[in-house]
Amino acid sequence: MTITQLYYVLAVAENQNFTKAAEKCFVTQPTLSMQIQKLEDQLDILIFDRSKKPIELTDVGKKIVKQARNIVNESYRIQDIVDQQKGFIGGEFKLGIIPTVMPTLLPMFLKNFIKKHPKVKLKIEELTTEEIISRINDGHLDAAIAATPLEDENIKERVLYFEPFMGYIPKNHRLHNHKKIDVSDLDIDDMLLLEDGHCFRDGVINLCKVFKNQTDDQFQLESGSIETLIKLSNEGLGMTLLPYLHTLDINEKEKENLYYFNEPSPAREVSIIYHKSELKMQIIEALQDVISGVVRGAIAFQNVKIVSPLPK
Repeated sequence: MTITQLYYVLAVAENQNFTKAAEKCFVTQPTLSMQIQKLEDQLDILIFDRSKKPIELTDVGKKIVKQARNIVNESYRIQDIVDQQKGFIGGEFKLGIIPTVMPTLLPMFLKNFIKKHPKVKLKIEELTTEEIISRINDGHLDAAIAATPLEDENIKERVLYFEPFMGYIPKNHRLHNHKKIDVSDLDIDDMLLLEDGHCFRDGVINLCKVFKNQTDDQFQLESGSIETLIKLSNEGLGMTLLPYLHTLDINEKEKENLYYFNEPSPAREVSIIYHKSELKMQIIEALQDVISGVVRGAIAFQNVKIVSPLPK
């Protein structure tokens, strides 16, 4: 049994096709098939049910893939040890970022990071929290930036910053004359929300449920972007909540509709997250260092209360 054989097994399990798996592994399809067949013969079992289209794992194959992933990840640690010993910070690094963090945080740190660590080849993808967790566990992401805590035993979290929620309240709204707002003022019936799948949406729902017994079927107006929520609110269709960093770039007229919460301000915890196997830690620590440095100057809030990003 070789690590290469296990790597091929993982590729077929992911792509559910021998030809596509061979392309991803940069080998010919006969070479990949022969190595997997050799492994199956040695173990005297079938890892894949080839009669199914697309190809499926057998019951024992599912268990083998789970263990193979652990073994392949551990094999990568050898190169990791060498890189850390040499103090090398470089190579390809796949990073996921949730949609409500990507447009504000990425421009703040990316240029600084590239300048400081030119040997790192960042591959950045915008993904939902659910997609991020799945890809980290499957080994397809090295790390991600997401709202936490996620309560996943396979994932470790390093807090980058706490980002307060801000109220965005148009002039015709019942709360517009308030100097500050309180969580108890919120009513989900006049709240504009992001579409399902955004963890910031779940955070807002959790915040409102603290004081009111609200159910999901009451939600009427939803949007895929925070910018659209602001526009809908400007049309008098309701208030909304924004992450603090999103409020820094809105125009002066719209800033008149921004409201702070009474302390402790509800906030989300934003962290860099990664698999418990702790691969490429030197790059993760470099990212944490750069991001913490740039955000420290943008967010000065201290007295906050963290709102869970998980659907309740």
